[in-house]
Amino acid sequence: LMRSMSGRNSQAFTFTKSPAKKYVSTDKKVTFKDVAGVEEAQQELADIVSYLKDPTVFADTGARMPKGLLLVGPPGTGKTLLARAVAGEAGVPFFFISGSDFVELFVGVGAARVRDLFTQAKSSAPAILFIDEIDAVGRHRGAGLGGGHDEREQTLNQILVEMDGFDAKTDVIVIAATNRPDILDKALLRPGRFDKKISVDPPDLKGRSEILKIHMRGKPIDPEVDVQLLGRRTPGFVGADLENLINEAAILSARKKKKMIGMTELEEAIDRVLAGPAKRSRIISEREKKILAYHELGHAVVGLILPKAFPVHKVTIIPRGTSTLGFTESLPLEDRYLITKSELLDNMSQALGGRAAEDLVFGEITTGAASDLERASAMARSMVTQFGMSERLGPIAWGKEEDEVFLGRELTRMKNYSEEIASEIDSEVKTIVLTCYEKAKRVLSDHRKKLDEAADYLLQKETISGRELAEILELKAGNYYKDDLEAVDIAPGANASDPEITKKLE
Repeated sequence: LMRSMSGRNSQAFTFTKSPAKKYVSTDKKVTFKDVAGVEEAQQELADIVSYLKDPTVFADTGARMPKGLLLVGPPGTGKTLLARAVAGEAGVPFFFISGSDFVELFVGVGAARVRDLFTQAKSSAPAILFIDEIDAVGRHRGAGLGGGHDEREQTLNQILVEMDGFDAKTDVIVIAATNRPDILDKALLRPGRFDKKISVDPPDLKGRSEILKIHMRGKPIDPEVDVQLLGRRTPGFVGADLENLINEAAILSARKKKKMIGMTELEEAIDRVLAGPAKRSRIISEREKKILAYHELGHAVVGLILPKAFPVHKVTIIPRGTSTLGFTESLPLEDRYLITKSELLDNMSQALGGRAAEDLVFGEITTGAASDLERASAMARSMVTQFGMSERLGPIAWGKEEDEVFLGRELTRMKNYSEEIASEIDSEVKTIVLTCYEKAKRVLSDHRKKLDEAADYLLQKETISGRELAEILELKAGNYYKDDLEAVDIAPGANASDPEITKKLE
């Protein structure tokens, strides 16, 4: 029976073995040259590379390298790539495993796999051991409704024991990654374990441009491609998104039997990622198409006229994905971390411009503005409850975020104010939204003739740029992207918006 169970086709005695993948120097090497957009994280990890190459330099000064490093950041930002780059730069073996690989049905399997993994890493020292999604096994103990000493907790305990077993001569660096640091057990984060946190944030404009250049290597890219504009069009994209973007553009070029990947394919790829593939076969009645054109131009015209709205890049009425019938794309000149009150108000008016155009032109409203209303309402509520931008309620934060331990540390916003204050908050939110709506409607009314001309033009071309729309509106300077990618705000007072409403908002 024992011989049968240990036969070559049986896995009865192998399920406790670690399923970690091992990469050695003979494999395809990843270095810091293959990483971009995370310069600060690279600088932090450069010390680990130096230590693995020559530990005596640090020993001579009495310095102690951390046993564990925790890479914290959203999915796709390059945490795994960074860890592999450290191993590639140092020329040491790299062990990769996901947190979920430890836990199985049988009790004790996870702890056994942890022991086996650390044994392999120590025997290959110096080495790097990388645990991806460590929150799968490293959550707060006792946070579940069942409590108790479950398999996951045993696995976590064994990880803690193994890391405590490291001494100064153990040249194994444990790197873990998570996008949920708030739910990790405190024992994992104490000094001597994962005592160094490194943030791996989504790349900024410069970082996105550099990442795009990396993924363009070895591909037939048209020299006319404007990488800077692509970087501007992809705010919020992480490294994985940008890699997918280049691949999507390559597929489109191959479909067209083109020898080079051009700007047309790259911009189409961005549209596909943002809103889905174009659905030109979708049948839309002429009346609905006209309503759609005025709706999108309502956003764009208000965005062009109001000086604090984000620059308009393009307007399209080509259906995409399952629910997008058209969209207006506005792009900030640079990544923004602080937004002023006037910018929030102008962008709120722009969001409500589509509904205002429907009301003004057709005297009837449709369901097309549902997401616009939701976004404007959320923006107004944040202004009142979070940013203290309501003069009526003052510079006070209403409500606070609390975490629910027994629901896996989920964050919820709790009320810490009376029903009377809640009523005032609702009233103030309504006032802000309606005021911005009336401002958008007044802007469109003052430019009604040009709005009609732009609608005719858009119905013919289906997609127009912000520059083309500005020319129709006869704006000498508009809030749009010019050919040199610079946005110019129209001078204060040059628009025809209602001065009373402007004064009230200010």
